[in-house]
Amino acid sequence: MKSTETPRFEPVTDLDREVIAEQLGRPPRALRAIAARCPSGHPSVVQTSPRLENGTPFPTLYYLTCPKLNSLVGGIEASGLMKEMTERLSTDEDLAAAYLRTHETYLAERDAIESLGTQVTAGGMPGRVKCLHVHLAHTLAVGPGVNPFGDETLALLRAGGWPSGDCAG
Repeated sequence: MKSTETPRFEPVTDLDREVIAEQLGRPPRALRAIAARCPSGHPSVVQTSPRLENGTPFPTLYYLTCPKLNSLVGGIEASGLMKEMTERLSTDEDLAAAYLRTHETYLAERDAIESLGTQVTAGGMPGRVKCLHVHLAHTLAVGPGVNPFGDETLALLRAGGWPSGDCAG
């Protein structure tokens, strides 16, 4: 089921900016909005501008900032799951079509802010699965049913007990 709810992004506050800088270990760049929060209330996903402040293209529209989520997703990536996901794209026509729609909607969202003049989006779309951090960030920002690999990653995290600890607030 595709999410029909319009994302309700929040403005970035000074406190959010401080928390994100602590999460990343550096000042955040090209922040537009808070796209999702962990249950404890801290930012977990930010929406970024298509270009960094110096004009460099930054095609990752949604960026996962929560260190706990980044670590958990890194563990999933290390399992080799992305290779299996990419292989499924060549055998599952429905999945490949859904992933192409994901790419197209991601590109349309980004281009509505500013076109980079390219069809390159993020996370390997639409031909491969390259970065589950990007896919999870997208799902957390826009809701389920839009990004099949973000949805799968979120399901794996929930099956593994996320949120817990600092993310359970």
